[in-house]
Amino acid sequence: MSVKTHFHFTGICGTAMGAVAAAMKQRGFTVTGSDANVYPPMSDFLRGQGITITEGYHESNIPADTDVVIIGNAISRGNPEAEAALDRKLLYHSLPEVMKEFFLRGKRNFVVSGTHGKTTTSSMLAWIFKHAGRDPGYMIGGLPKNLGAGAHFTHSEMNVLEGDEYDTAFF
Repeated sequence: MSVKTHFHFTGICGTAMGAVAAAMKQRGFTVTGSDANVYPPMSDFLRGQGITITEGYHESNIPADTDVVIIGNAISRGNPEAEAALDRKLLYHSLPEVMKEFFLRGKRNFVVSGTHGKTTTSSMLAWIFKHAGRDPGYMIGGLPKNLGAGAHFTHSEMNVLEGDEYDTAFF
């Protein structure tokens, strides 16, 4: 099995996708991405992380040396990049699969769920753990000003995650 080093995120400007893409980049992986809606604050955040973003969805957006395509939950069959990944027989994953494999396995994961207030509650819980000296990893569906990023994964035993449902996902 070859080592996977280049990840392409289709739908990268979603808050969760962008946050995990940045975390992957911080871990030393090559990360590229594309989205139909590229605008601040996520576009500025990703470019600040050194991630190349292509606007629009096109088969040619997936670099030839891509090892894994991460297909966002807003992407459905018929999307040119999703279809290209299938046609080229590229390895593809959902965002939750990438999170499980690279950030969550073997950790204590605190998942905040519900109808309203998930982002606020997740941000507060991560902030409380951080200030208690626990150095938590976190993945929050926003860019909390007090934490500096929507995702930050550490070597701590714990993660705080904002739960979400993916009822329209490609998967």
